[in-house]
Amino acid sequence: MTYTQPIPLLDLKAQYAPIREEVRAAFDRVADAQAFIGGPEVDGLEKEIAAYSQCQCGVGVTSGTDALLVALMTIGVQPGDEIITTPYTFFATGGCIHRVGAVPVFVDINPGSYNIEPTLIEAAVTSKTKAIMPVHLYGQMADMDPIMAIAQRHNLYVIEDGAQAIGAEYKGRRAGSIGNFGCFSFFPSKNLGAFGDGGMITANDPALAHRAKLLRNHGAEPKYYHKLVGGNFRLDALQAAILRIKLRYLDGWTAGRQQNAATYRRLFVEAGLVADDRRTTNDQTSSFVLRPSSFVGLPTEEPERRHVYNQFVIRTTRRDAVMAKLKERKIGNEIYYPLPLHLQECFASLGYQPGSLPESERAAKETLALPIYPELTEEMQAAVVSAIAEAYEA
Repeated sequence: MTYTQPIPLLDLKAQYAPIREEVRAAFDRVADAQAFIGGPEVDGLEKEIAAYSQCQCGVGVTSGTDALLVALMTIGVQPGDEIITTPYTFFATGGCIHRVGAVPVFVDINPGSYNIEPTLIEAAVTSKTKAIMPVHLYGQMADMDPIMAIAQRHNLYVIEDGAQAIGAEYKGRRAGSIGNFGCFSFFPSKNLGAFGDGGMITANDPALAHRAKLLRNHGAEPKYYHKLVGGNFRLDALQAAILRIKLRYLDGWTAGRQQNAATYRRLFVEAGLVADDRRTTNDQTSSFVLRPSSFVGLPTEEPERRHVYNQFVIRTTRRDAVMAKLKERKIGNEIYYPLPLHLQECFASLGYQPGSLPESERAAKETLALPIYPELTEEMQAAVVSAIAEAYEA
């Protein structure tokens, strides 16, 4: 029987139900203590996220956006400095660079991973370059070894935008543990989501972490004595307490997302929408290229990576038709992202033109995110794939 119920892009109610009592107990613990700013919950989460991310230090902040902003402030970015990054990302990546007076320098993406293409970075380095900010998009890490090599050659900082990639790995190393900083978001839709906004900075240099802690609290040390001009970027204790509960479940939820990704691959092949181009029985990599034998491009899993599937993003040249059919069937979907940063109106003064960064522009026109949350059943996934097949048949 065909599945006929609505399928949301993300079902947070299904995630919450089995952990409801634990979360409510954590909420009550903070309420009973009446300690809402800083304190043991925030300290505990910082230590736990740092350990989970294979880092020495964690700094809780108000959001993933502010994690990027504080990291840039910590390294002393000045007006006119240049930060190399990708245009195919959420706006905060480029927006934070602009907010500290620096200039975002956009480099095109690898069309398979959607992450910044390392072979294009060095040509963008100038005497004004201060840092490289790779984004680990959709839950898969950028190719960090060549990025770090470039940074070392040119004495640059590296700030990992890991907003979508907590727990992702590159050659056995966790997101946020390779560069000078890792920046994470706990927005509710993330794999590890709070009950509102929240974020975390990770670092392996205690001196940098300490400076970030000063900046998140108006640069004060001790109270009312200000070494630096910072801001109010503090993570509140209620969010920290909830996140500490949810962190215990994160690896299980990630395994569910990975299993659902494997199920999608099989279902797309069975539906005739994707050619089975896996090179061995253990190779889950599927071509992003829309070959004559494939109607849909599936996410790649790059070698020596742990992909945590914050999103499951397909490519299709018939995106409007696919979206219309999914909407008709009440199946959630989303375009991440419809217009790359280099073509956004607010960055027009940078001088980029359509065609400047073709892979980012092509991805923006072809990509579509499908439901991938761990509570998704195979029956629901089959309904998603069936709707897409109908869009092609039409």
